[in-house]
Amino acid sequence: MHSLHTLHNLHRPLGSTDLLVSPLGLGTVKFGRDQGVKYPNGFTIPDDAAARQLLSLAHELGINLIDTAPAYGSSESRLGPLLRGQRQQWVIVSKVGEEFVDGQSHFDYSPAHTRFSVERSLKRLETDYIDLVLVHSNGNDVTILRDSGVYDALAELKREGKIRAFGLSGKTVEGGLLALERGDCAMVTYNLNEQNELPVLDYAEQHGKGILIKKALASGHACLSQAIDPVRASFELIFAHPATASAIVGTINPEHLSHNVAVAAAVIQDIA
Repeated sequence: MHSLHTLHNLHRPLGSTDLLVSPLGLGTVKFGRDQGVKYPNGFTIPDDAAARQLLSLAHELGINLIDTAPAYGSSESRLGPLLRGQRQQWVIVSKVGEEFVDGQSHFDYSPAHTRFSVERSLKRLETDYIDLVLVHSNGNDVTILRDSGVYDALAELKREGKIRAFGLSGKTVEGGLLALERGDCAMVTYNLNEQNELPVLDYAEQHGKGILIKKALASGHACLSQAIDPVRASFELIFAHPATASAIVGTINPEHLSHNVAVAAAVIQDIA
């Protein structure tokens, strides 16, 4: 595959961690959960063969980052067997704090549950370490980080070598800033429609912290003319900011994945 259209030579550091990540990561909500998800179109959870093909395509395209979570239904449990023998090829991101059971989310940020959750993720993913664990916020970012003890538990798991880095997948500027002050990484919403978390990216750039982008392609289509590729416009915005390490894109469509990668590669090379 021609390297111009892949991300192979474009991996970059995630803040000050020693993790090198591809500019696009593969989100895996759709590998394990089809209830209570906000997508315009219905989808079918891919079977093992389709999931394996998608992972193999992602790897061929130069993607090395996989994003999963306990709240993504069976996603972690499926990834374990699907990634057997490939652990060194992937940077795995998972979460703590949100549980999704019988169609309902509930949240537990206590140190005991945090440790339980990480140990369970290690088993499900069939690995002895997770590269990055993010606190899966319910929106009360600051309260969670200040009062629950979740970050202390994650710091301890990091010292034990069970995780390599930690941070917050949050919803507020204040939460993102606090998350970076005491942790390695923040996952923020930043797209054509929503840029209010920009101060978190600015802080990350100044302090050498990691930024992952979620909802990168959030239907910014309405505000664009027919002539503009919304994927390209989205990536131009996101990758123009030096703090962006990677944007997590949760597609299960191989054509979309290939298109996203080709466009991201072109945009990043243009910026460089």
